Amino acid sequence: MLSMILFFACSEQKSPVDKAVEMENVEPIKLDLTAANNLIDLPLACVLQEYPNKLSQVVGDKGDLREPRDLHPSFYGCFDWHSAVHGHWSLVKLIKDFPKVENKEDAISKLKQNISKENILKEIEYFEGHNKSYERTYGWAWLLKLAEELHTWDDPIARELESNLQPMTNMIVDKYSEFLPKLVYPIRVGEHPNTAFGMSFALDYAKTVGNSEFEMLLKKRAQNYFQDDQNCPITWEPSGFDFLSPCLEEASLMSRVLPKSEYITWLDKFLPQLKEKNFELEVGRVSDRTDGKLVHLDGVNFSRAWCLKSIAGTDNKYNHLIKVANNHIENSLPSLVGDSYEGGHWLGSFAIYACQ
Repeated sequence: MLSMILFFACSEQKSPVDKAVEMENVEPIKLDLTAANNLIDLPLACVLQEYPNKLSQVVGDKGDLREPRDLHPSFYGCFDWHSAVHGHWSLVKLIKDFPKVENKEDAISKLKQNISKENILKEIEYFEGHNKSYERTYGWAWLLKLAEELHTWDDPIARELESNLQPMTNMIVDKYSEFLPKLVYPIRVGEHPNTAFGMSFALDYAKTVGNSEFEMLLKKRAQNYFQDDQNCPITWEPSGFDFLSPCLEEASLMSRVLPKSEYITWLDKFLPQLKEKNFELEVGRVSDRTDGKLVHLDGVNFSRAWCLKSIAGTDNKYNHLIKVANNHIENSLPSLVGDSYEGGHWLGSFAIYACQ
């Protein structure tokens, strides 16, 4: 019967006007408590899992060859540092948005255990040695997203964790403020160093906490990097290992930077095809979920979705992009439950952010 329903639903003939109205009335996919209960298990399973681990460190001498937990007492789990950071963000986000989520007390316990004053000070020490540019700028961005989420969580636990994290938060803001004026050209890739992605999260943080100086720097650098860009080749995307869309991350960043009227003009030059009501974008296809690089394509589906939603939020003429975003989420979300560790240690965070 389900097959028949689907068949007739897909076969129903609709006028162009009906289709346009239908696309404009599509609601974005949101998480519910059931989904939250499933997704919280992913970071809970890995924030204390030390191995396997990808340290990606510069070794100055044999003293640097230590266990991940010794080097990174807060963020040693989930395979690598940045995944551990956004794994903690996922726990905060789900507890904050779903106070009745299962395993809440376990999540709070792990957050308090890892984000302690002592642990954060040891984390900072790591950045003072041979790894001053460690996790630039992807991990930096997620650290600020974690700080932002704690700042907006109205709970005594959040105040404790935010205070513990604050020295590292300040350090990352300082590192951004030092690095961006020296970065002459933006990095336009579909993986970790993508400049637009990192600046988007940093700008969210600056606005949320009211750091006007940092906000002004980010907006100025974004305009210097991207103001004159036109005709982004989105048909070239995705590359084989992408988990970010270079074109859409830039478009999403500029929606945070430019006033609405200026942004619409800019976007019409940068991605003119987005305003077409029948705009489509083929989802990223994962051929092997146990390959840590190939499973990146699920990430590109989620990150495209959050970018498309941010663009759609700028003007009603882009409402049809919500349907494209939903299609990307629906393609990858079912794969996360019971996923292999190659995807499971990080994709939950992307799904949560895409569905907020």
